[in-house]
Parts: sequence; structure tokens; C-alpha cells
Amino acid sequence: MKLLPRFLLVSALSLSLHFAHGEPLEVRPDGSMASVLRRQAGQVVELRLVSGEKIGGKVEKVGENLVYLTQLTGQEFFEAAIDLESVSAVIVRSKSK
Repeated sequence: MKLLPRFLLVSALSLSLHFAHGEPLEVRPDGSMASVLRRQAGQVVELRLVSGEKIGGKVEKVGENLVYLTQLTGQEFFEAAIDLESVSAVIVRSKSK
């Protein structure tokens, strides 16, 4: 019976991500990973890291070298500081079906 609460949690997270919409990505000639992330402040994103790992959460702050995420996907009570040089891609949900 321990699977039912986990299933409900995963279902709730999926629904919340389904309805969460970030700002559309805008690519500028002088753009950088930091500038893309700054425009996503307050929004939920998924970051692909150079190592191949994925980490998602709400962008709180973007500094010179770090991006600070809260409400990590699947780990809502955790926060993360990620080296900007480790980020290879930013993925946002721009519209629903």
C-alpha cells in the first residue's frame, strides 16, 4: 500500500507541471545561459547539465556563476545552487496542448 501515496504524489506533480507555464525562451545574439535564466526568474524550468543529469525547479536567483533553484521537482523541500558553466540547456514549458 505504500505505492499508492507515491503514485498520488507523482500524479499531483505531473498535473502541476502540466499547468505551469514559463516565459517563452528568447534567443538573442548576445545571449548567455545567465541571461536566459534571468528572464525565467520565478518560473519552473528544467536544466540539463553537462554531465547528462536533469534538475528542475523554480528559478529564484541568477548570479555571476550560480543559478539558485527552489522547489526542486520531486524534492520540493530542497534547494540547489548550480554552477552556470555546468548547465548545457534550459527547458521550459511554453504552452499547453
